[in-house]
Amino acid sequence: MKQIYETRRGNLIVSTDPARLNLDAVCDFLTRAYWARTRPRAATERAFANSLVFGIYEGERQIGMARVVSDYTTFAYLCDVFIHEDYRGRGLGKWLMETIHGHPDLQGLRRWALLTSDAHGLYQQFGWSLLANPERWMEKFSG
Repeated sequence: MKQIYETRRGNLIVSTDPARLNLDAVCDFLTRAYWARTRPRAATERAFANSLVFGIYEGERQIGMARVVSDYTTFAYLCDVFIHEDYRGRGLGKWLMETIHGHPDLQGLRRWALLTSDAHGLYQQFGWSLLANPERWMEKFSG
């Protein structure tokens, strides 16, 4: 089992402890996310069980999250990044990205990937860019 990684800011915490994860809150978040509105709960549960999940909590209340799928050696895929609407505009997305990029098991990776249609500005602050060679990338998408 991987070691739990946490960072704190006042009464807020970012934690990779799977025991803290509130799947009811996660599923509620994702019903409002353009990329996962129709994802069945069972699929979300399976995806989160097989990922490194960063939850943001105020006390016991889950207020955000992000999921990383990785081999911990060469590649990581960042997905399901969400901050509860009531907490947006407070720098939590930036803090979450700093925490993810600082995780000891995610250091030295050759490549990271993500998909976004509306948060380019956030990710660019952390060195992300559009694909330099999109002609090399392929996908198999099944809606």
